[in-house]
Amino acid sequence: MVLVGTIGFIVVYGMIRTGGQASNLHSYLLGDNEAKWWTVGLSVMATQASAITFMSTPGQAFHDGMGFVQFYFGLPLAMIIICYTFIPIYYRLKVYTAYEFLEQRFDVRTRALTSILFLVQRGLAAGITIYAPAIILSTILGWNLNLLNAMLGILVILYTVTGGSKAVSVTQKQQMFIIFAGMFAAFFVILDSLPAHIGFKEAMNIAGHSGKLNILDFSIDPANRYTFWSGITGGLFLALSYFGTDQSQVQRYLSGQSIRQSRLGLIFNGLLKVPMQFFILLVGVMVFVFYQFVNPPVFFNKNTLDKLRKTEASAKLSALETKQDSIFRLKAELLQSSHNIGTALGPSLSVLQSEESGIRNEVRQLVTDHVPEDESNDKDYVFISFILAYLPKGLIGLLLAVIFSAAMSSTSSELSALATTTTVDIYKRIFHISGSEEHYVTATRLFTIFWGLLAILFACFGSLFENLIQFVNIIGSLFYGTILGIFLVAFYFRVIQGKAIFYAAIISELLILLIYYLNLVSYLWLNVIGCVLVIIISHLIEFLGPTASSNYETA
Repeated sequence: MVLVGTIGFIVVYGMIRTGGQASNLHSYLLGDNEAKWWTVGLSVMATQASAITFMSTPGQAFHDGMGFVQFYFGLPLAMIIICYTFIPIYYRLKVYTAYEFLEQRFDVRTRALTSILFLVQRGLAAGITIYAPAIILSTILGWNLNLLNAMLGILVILYTVTGGSKAVSVTQKQQMFIIFAGMFAAFFVILDSLPAHIGFKEAMNIAGHSGKLNILDFSIDPANRYTFWSGITGGLFLALSYFGTDQSQVQRYLSGQSIRQSRLGLIFNGLLKVPMQFFILLVGVMVFVFYQFVNPPVFFNKNTLDKLRKTEASAKLSALETKQDSIFRLKAELLQSSHNIGTALGPSLSVLQSEESGIRNEVRQLVTDHVPEDESNDKDYVFISFILAYLPKGLIGLLLAVIFSAAMSSTSSELSALATTTTVDIYKRIFHISGSEEHYVTATRLFTIFWGLLAILFACFGSLFENLIQFVNIIGSLFYGTILGIFLVAFYFRVIQGKAIFYAAIISELLILLIYYLNLVSYLWLNVIGCVLVIIISHLIEFLGPTASSNYETA
């Protein structure tokens, strides 16, 4: 009742508040520029915070600790740069999409290429944002996967088609309220579920002794995925590209009442985003502490575990479970007998947890060997399995509503952006130049349905990656560096012309795909490399090509 009531309210509210109001492109795509700064800020945040954030991030913290928060260190600085570089240009040119600016600066080929790069990566991401919650809810609850994919996608299509950009913004405020309420409720319920002698301070001490509070990593090894340096550089470039050039975000703050309102909204997001991610990771750490006092499963995906029991690995699995039970009892005695948890745990707890981690790795290997059709990584199942097993029924409904709301908020922004870019940058610019306002509004609605159905189809044929939140960021990193490089050249290197940037972008994108295929660096660095490649190659083509001298004189 809580789940259905919450989701039903959001969909109906969005349709009633905005249905039938849009009579022209400006109203349908930018909501008549009525959004105030807090609406812009919450909408930007809701677009980025997909269901993957609230399902994968706690599992990431459970296994690897708080280090993932470094991924967001570059975001506040990116917000400042976008506020003073990107936003004034977009407003001055009165564009619907970020890519319109590129035709005015370069040519229609560059605009079309950048639009297509966006459509490819965001179209893939839209399918993942639907698939991510659907696959996990399907596995845990026993619901039909394709039915869940269709249900999520169709609900979003309904109010996005009806109200356009305004419907996205209006519903995202409600969705963010539900998300914050649900996560805070989960945190305090976990705290309350710990033994009487374990308060927040003691829980943090246990987490610290277990290596879960190692937030900063200053190593310079490029193979390390999350370090201070990759976050402040790769994270900065990724955030610049995502918030500055990705239409799903640009459309959120272009709907602001003024440049000032849009800037305030982005600054609000920059100030709140890192603490929000820190808190979500902290929830995952608290789940880890909870499982120091309650015996956890050796594998959090119960369906896969049940399949494994029916294979020839059943005896080995039982032996590993027995071994984990004995380790858990030793941990329980240690934690129960320690009068001063802050100092008395030391190496003993670390040794036991290392042994437990080894058991989990062995179980994952058994899954890989004997149930190869299932995913051997269970990070994405940690939080949802905890919710269903240990939270009160009403709160379970609220947390499921959080997952659905987050999926709907990010998907609605993505579908709106995909439809807007397809209409404005491809259909209206190349295929049907002289249509009426009503024609283009109808076309945008139809493209919204098209991208929604395509996202559902992609979700139905998707497969679970190592960790869903990483998968989405990897998809972005494959394209965002190239796109950002195009925009930075447009803003800061006036000497570069359309032909040079067009071919530089193609070459750079091919090189990025090759670097990723060869696994030469951590994916975050692809954002930096792609951007730098575009800048360097475009200069080489411009000044060393056959028309270098004439181009230079013109520039």
